[in-house]
Amino acid sequence: MSAAFSLAVRDSSTMLRRNLLHARRYPSLTLNLLLTPVMLLLLFVYIFGDSMSGGAGRSAYIAYIVPGILLMTVSSTTVGTAVSVSNDTTEGIIARFRTMAIHRGSVLIGHVIGSVIQSVLSVLLVGAVGVAIGFRSVDATALEWVAAFGLLVLFALALTWIAVGMGLISPNVEAASNNALPLIFLPLISSAFVPIDAMPGWFQPIAEYQPFTPAIETLRGLLLNTGIGNNGWLALGWSVGLAVLGYFWSASKFHSATQR
Repeated sequence: MSAAFSLAVRDSSTMLRRNLLHARRYPSLTLNLLLTPVMLLLLFVYIFGDSMSGGAGRSAYIAYIVPGILLMTVSSTTVGTAVSVSNDTTEGIIARFRTMAIHRGSVLIGHVIGSVIQSVLSVLLVGAVGVAIGFRSVDATALEWVAAFGLLVLFALALTWIAVGMGLISPNVEAASNNALPLIFLPLISSAFVPIDAMPGWFQPIAEYQPFTPAIETLRGLLLNTGIGNNGWLALGWSVGLAVLGYFWSASKFHSATQR
């Protein structure tokens, strides 16, 4: 057991370095995915901020929108994971690894950990942009900051496993990019940009009963001292549920792929 665990850690570390080096050598995809939330943040704040703040002012809208943009940054970053996994599958890299004496699960673990690290770095960068344009936390304690960071990491882990599954079922990288579009689309129809009660009545259930809205509202509650209610438990449940579902889905598809 000890030898097998050591082998898994060693090979997973090797795969993690491989994925981080790949991201550094080909930064265009990461930059494109990262620029999307940054541009949306600047667009909504400086173009629509005054009108969408309901008279509360641009600074109030900055405080409202930044937590949603941070979650959107996480979802955007994981799209690159689906593309990367699909690229490994379609180009035969995984088939080559299968012939080598390495821990089989290390290939996926390297992708997942690398994606979570990139998500965290992307969140820090977008958060810095938010602070630069005026975002300020309201009386958040150190524990609340830690909880907010933990939520972002857990959500990144959950979405990454889903993205890995999407990459494994895609016949090519273009299909992987298209399959992962819901990860970018869902935040747009959540409470990220406007409150749910300001949406049309028929649309409110769509925005409310999806994973991003409770996560965004929990993040707002932690950073802005607003009410969280049941959103904290819902965000935790969605994150854990998606992570477990994504893990077993990815493991099943990866096992099928390596048996061909």
